[in-house]
Formats: sequence, C-alpha cells, structure tokens
Amino acid sequence: MFPQAVVDFYAANQELLWLTTLLADLGCTILLYRLFGKAGLQIAIATAIILANLQGPKLTVIFGLQTSLGVIFYSSIFFATDVLSENYGKAAANKAVRMGFVVSVVVLLMLSLALLYLPSNKPETAAFSASIHDAFATIVNFTPRFIFGSLLAYYISQHFDVWAFHKIRSITGERWLWLRNNLSTMTSQVVDTLIFSLVTWWGIVDLRTALALGAAKYIFKVAIAMIDTLFIYWARHSFRHRHAAGQAAT
Repeated sequence: MFPQAVVDFYAANQELLWLTTLLADLGCTILLYRLFGKAGLQIAIATAIILANLQGPKLTVIFGLQTSLGVIFYSSIFFATDVLSENYGKAAANKAVRMGFVVSVVVLLMLSLALLYLPSNKPETAAFSASIHDAFATIVNFTPRFIFGSLLAYYISQHFDVWAFHKIRSITGERWLWLRNNLSTMTSQVVDTLIFSLVTWWGIVDLRTALALGAAKYIFKVAIAMIDTLFIYWARHSFRHRHAAGQAAT
C-alpha cells in the first residue's frame, strides 16, 4: 500500500511509526466527529473496537517495551467517550459505551462463526484459500478467557471512565478539561488493565507476571491519554463553534 521508501523509513523508526499511528487514529476520530457529529463519535468507538480486536494479537516493541497494536485503538475509545461526556453529557456517553459493548459481542460472534467455514478445496484456489484460512484463524481464534476478559474489562472500565469524568467535572465545572480528561482516563485504564490482566493471564502465568504484562501496556495508555489532551480541546472548540453556528442560523 505504501511506497517502499516509506516502508523502509518506518522499519528503521518504529517509535515514529507508533506516534504517526496514534495521531492518525485520533485525527480520524476528530474527522468523523466533524463530519457526523455525535454519530461520528459512535462510529469511531465501533471502528476502534473492531480494529482493537483484529490487531490486538499483533505484538511489537516500542521504546524497548513489548506492546500490542490494539492498545492504540482501544485507548482511543476512552478519548471518544470523554468527548461525548464533555459535549453531550453522561447519558450520551453511557449509551455509546453500551453500543460499543454490543458491537464487540457481534464482531466476536461473527468472526467465530466465520472460522467454522472450511477453506475451499477447489484445485485452482485450494492453496490460496488454505493459507488465508490459517492466517485468519491465527488472528481471530480467541480463547474464552480472552473474550470474557476483554468484554468485562471494556464494560466496567468504560462506565467507570464516564462516571469519573463527570465526577471531576462536578467539582471543577467548565475549567480544567485537561484534568478530567487525563485523570478519568488514567484511573479507568488502571481498572481496565487490572481486570484484563487478571482474567486473561492469571492462572496461565503467575500473578506477578500477569501484572507485569498489564503494567507495560498501561505505560502506553498513560502516554496516549496525555497526547489526546490537545485533541479533546480541539473537539470541544469544534462543538462550540458548530453550536454557535446553529444558533445563529435559527
């Protein structure tokens, strides 16, 4: 898809690739918001869930730490729910969380059903079909523990994020958006990381190793929360500009 020069550059600069991917993800969320308003944020959440599920198994090393690509897209869900909380209120944010949960269940169900189909055995396509089937199975053949841990962590941590955001807002009012964005996300990501690590890894590995696996991911989640602060101010400005334009039109 990309020119070879771009592939070679990012192969030698993986940290820049991580930052580029993060900025592209947040930028696309803002673009969806600018184009479709509240529905755009709901679309962004559903898209991030699908991307996180598909790219979650892909591991890489960034800044010397092993991490999953799913962390970027999963973390952007918290950004989208914070924008919904800030601009549309608690009820809208919680509704988006529930929508995201249902989307996650549907995606996992449909992907699991797709694996039940046998690859084509027609001579002209058998080899290609088998290779695609094997690659697909590698990506989406989730264990029951992974599915349960992922869904449970998402549902609880996202509702906690919305609650924490509005709790902080009730204290600070319209001030200090950066504080409620970062503090609500960072604390809810602790909840998310603990639940997922304990449910998914504890028993397969010892408790210390399970927590260590979660801690590495949490470092990246904190970094993403800080970076997306600029984007949430951009989103609030966009909302207020659109709202003012709508009032002027009426």
